[in-house]
Amino acid sequence: MSTITPTVQDEQDETRHPKPQLRAITRTIADTDFDFDVAIVGLGYVGLPTAISYHAGGSRVLGLDASEARLATIIRGGADLLDRDQSRLSKALKTERLLLTSHPQSLTRAAAVVICVPTPVDNYLTPDLRMLEAACETVVANAVPGQLLLLTSTTYVGCTEDLLVRPLRDRGFEIGEDIFVAFSAERIDPGNDAVDQEAIPRVVGGATQQCGVKADMLLRRYANEVHHVDSLAAAEMTKLLENTFRAVNIALANEFADICAHLGIPVNDVIDAAATKPYGFMAFRPGPGVGGHCIPCDPHYLLWQLRKERVSAPIIERTMAEIANRPGRVVDAARALLSENGVPLSRARILVVGISYKADVADLRESPALEILSTFARAGAHVGFVDSHFDQVTLESGEIVPATRRPEFFQPDLVLIHTRHSDADLDWIQASHLVFDPRFPDAVSGVTS
Repeated sequence: MSTITPTVQDEQDETRHPKPQLRAITRTIADTDFDFDVAIVGLGYVGLPTAISYHAGGSRVLGLDASEARLATIIRGGADLLDRDQSRLSKALKTERLLLTSHPQSLTRAAAVVICVPTPVDNYLTPDLRMLEAACETVVANAVPGQLLLLTSTTYVGCTEDLLVRPLRDRGFEIGEDIFVAFSAERIDPGNDAVDQEAIPRVVGGATQQCGVKADMLLRRYANEVHHVDSLAAAEMTKLLENTFRAVNIALANEFADICAHLGIPVNDVIDAAATKPYGFMAFRPGPGVGGHCIPCDPHYLLWQLRKERVSAPIIERTMAEIANRPGRVVDAARALLSENGVPLSRARILVVGISYKADVADLRESPALEILSTFARAGAHVGFVDSHFDQVTLESGEIVPATRRPEFFQPDLVLIHTRHSDADLDWIQASHLVFDPRFPDAVSGVTS
């Protein structure tokens, strides 16, 4: 069954599984029969696909989200999912092995609780932990003996200890004996259907050896491979390394694009040639910048922590500065192209193709397009965008820009290709249009492929 409101059965179950009182834990009920194998806290871009995968693996799944609107969107089929996951969700909603709710007391009914909430940064690139802290506080408050609590949100090293282990001990729990805690960062790539989530190995570290064993059993309910590390901290750092590695290499690819443009060399030809080496090289491509919940944010969690420890990380610091500066460099390149064609930016008509942070997802988190559009507008340009995933976008100034549905009538002075969705129709672009695609900075006119 699926519901977004409490039911009589919910109230009965809350009475049957009361929340433990402080310092009054009864370890004899550690083997309580739970109604659900796993509860997923946060049903966003990570949590919902995770819930679907667990359900497809045969688990009884409880999905918890604080937003009634989000739950309603999921139930009506409006969530942004891969076609495969949308089909699996439709089937899951018709079964009794999936319950959606906004009531945190329901967490007492699950044998394991998986925390999947966003960990963004604010405008000052400082970690915003409010959602994670609130979610962990809710989970700890509703924890019962025998449960496994698994944190998957990317965060700083030591966060699982701070937000789960210590508060649970304060409640009287013995970690590794009557309750279990582990960390296993999510590895979901929104919009990518090339690799099934079940095929992506999971890295896990437990607060104790037994915690790691319990987490392994949970993850293998859908994941084909689980890799163990010796501690919570090692598991937390693994995710930070993964995304910092990507950030460094993307920044390097963008820098090579600028260098090659200056020297008149097609950068993608260079990358293709380098990629023929069968070892020691991994191809990264230039672009307008990076967005999403990982690369623009995660390394800042590490830098924030290191600043407190008075430890410098110059390569990472420089990388993240370049990541932040990339949209501005794209604007500068566009300004130069317009100037070469006798059009000042202050009077230009600029149409941006695709504004989501990556192809085929309706996701604007940290999208470079937002800064690019806002910067153009502040300079006096008339801006528009084409993107089938969005009806409008709000600029940094608060101005709302509606989607351009008939781009052939926009009469742009510049077409900037930001994101190429698979359903994008660019037949309206003519040879006379000035086209700039940061992925192909040496191809300034015509339609790029």
